[in-house]
Amino acid sequence: MARTKRTFWRYLPILVWGRSYDRAALTSDFVAAVIVTIMLIPQSLAYAMLAGLPPEAGIYASIAPILLYAVFGSSRALAVGPVAVVSLMTAAAIGQVAEAGSMGYAAAALTLALLSGVMLMALGLLRLGFIANFLSHPVIAGFITASGLLIATSQIKHILGVPAGGHTLIEMLGSLAAHLGATHLPTLVIGVAATVFLFWVRKGLKPALVRLGLGPRSADLVAKAGPVAAVAVTTLAVWALGLDARGVAIVGAVPQGLPPLTLPDLSPDLLAKLVLPAALISLIGFVESVSVAQTLAARRRQRIDPDQELIGLGAANIGAAFTGGYPVTGGFARSVVNFDAGAETPAAGAFTAAGLAIAAVALTPLIFYLPTATLAATIIVAVLSLVDFSILRKSWAYSRADFAAVLATIVLTLGLGVEAGVSAGVLISIGLHLYKTSRPHVAEVGLVPGTQHFRNVLRHRVVTSPKVLALRVDESLYFANARFLEDLIQDRVAADCPIEHVVLMCPAINEIDFSALESLEAINERLRGIGIRLHLSEVKGPVMDRLKRSHFLDTLNGRVFLSHYDAWMALTGGQGAMPTAAQASPSG
Repeated sequence: MARTKRTFWRYLPILVWGRSYDRAALTSDFVAAVIVTIMLIPQSLAYAMLAGLPPEAGIYASIAPILLYAVFGSSRALAVGPVAVVSLMTAAAIGQVAEAGSMGYAAAALTLALLSGVMLMALGLLRLGFIANFLSHPVIAGFITASGLLIATSQIKHILGVPAGGHTLIEMLGSLAAHLGATHLPTLVIGVAATVFLFWVRKGLKPALVRLGLGPRSADLVAKAGPVAAVAVTTLAVWALGLDARGVAIVGAVPQGLPPLTLPDLSPDLLAKLVLPAALISLIGFVESVSVAQTLAARRRQRIDPDQELIGLGAANIGAAFTGGYPVTGGFARSVVNFDAGAETPAAGAFTAAGLAIAAVALTPLIFYLPTATLAATIIVAVLSLVDFSILRKSWAYSRADFAAVLATIVLTLGLGVEAGVSAGVLISIGLHLYKTSRPHVAEVGLVPGTQHFRNVLRHRVVTSPKVLALRVDESLYFANARFLEDLIQDRVAADCPIEHVVLMCPAINEIDFSALESLEAINERLRGIGIRLHLSEVKGPVMDRLKRSHFLDTLNGRVFLSHYDAWMALTGGQGAMPTAAQASPSG
């Protein structure tokens, strides 16, 4: 009974923070919700447009998902809803199965959200959150940078007022160049003015408000609400000047009311086409969300549960699927605003959902004349902050392999599209890991004089013995690197006749799989055949437990030593010589 209760509480974090909820937390959450709601209204509309959906879909995707995450999510500051990268991936995925603006397109968006939600929920229940670790940070940075460029470029057509298209950077630029002569001047003026204003708001409004005497925190929060001012001013301008009649594209009529109950299309053919995009969206969305959640939690010495985050995000996406939305995740900008505004618990998200519901019911007529150029400007300013080419310089200086992974991800995303880019990113991350671990660092070690410590003979002046070859393996042994160790030992003993003992120093080996066990057996038999004994030292307990379940220890022609110093003393009697440069081993 007690175990059942603990399990129930684990899957419902609201029961944990809800017990200590008080008036102070209520006040902080309410204030944060007001600020985030003001920020989310233009953002939600803009990201829905980016996804190729009606503007109200952005608001719908920000109501039920937020409520569900408040119940199931483990982060106290994460703000869930539409985000730029996921919106772009949604447009790329659905654009391949339905025509933008059609009923089939909207239904496919619901299906994509449902698939993503079910996948995330299943991963969480199976406690498979570690899967996100297979997508390396350099690859994520490269993908987000390339996606930011794609998103910004895709919105230029709305700034120019031209019907350009394309899914890759080259296609978009070519289409924009072909339609440049058809630029609509009033739309261009609105778009450029809104973009310049929003960039100034992001960088210059806060210092200006501070100079006027406003506190730094208050100035920062006012600056975050800058997009609302751009929306209000440009909407009034279009209405007052009748610019819609002169060809300025506007949002138009947005249905008033709460999110409707919707049913995703579950036809087998559509499900088959959207399974892979849904998996990629789930992976990218979870990585982005959990990164933000962990960063914010650390600031308050709190913790999050990645597996519970999967459940919370899964519930949010399932909620979006049945309430007219599309795939969602935790957004960086809105989460930081939520945190800085003082949100104490996920209840701030529930209050935000209530605010958006009020906006959906009462405020949608006010955005009838909102120009799409303003929404495009909102997106451009938001996503350009994601573009960070410094990752290329940093990765080049640190690791050529990581640099190649970043560059390949950026180039493939820009040249082939979002799905190809993120798929390549996943494969590159896994391939990079396999490549690095397939050639583990193996150092020949010797005794540091006057101590019981052993170090690399190429880096330190140490004592060695001509009859003992001591190798420290700095990686777990598994199928990808087992043959590498076989070949290394074979080459080393073939070049040095006096060797009588080979000792594998194993403090860094956390696991030996069956393929590696077979390789060790092969090494043992080959060394036995040429009169050399194989020994192990400093084997970890779990690794030794597994070796004891095999016949390897029974056939081992040497010994297993508790410490490498014990092996040294037993095999050399404490005798050895300081190496010269010519004696240093090339094994690394």
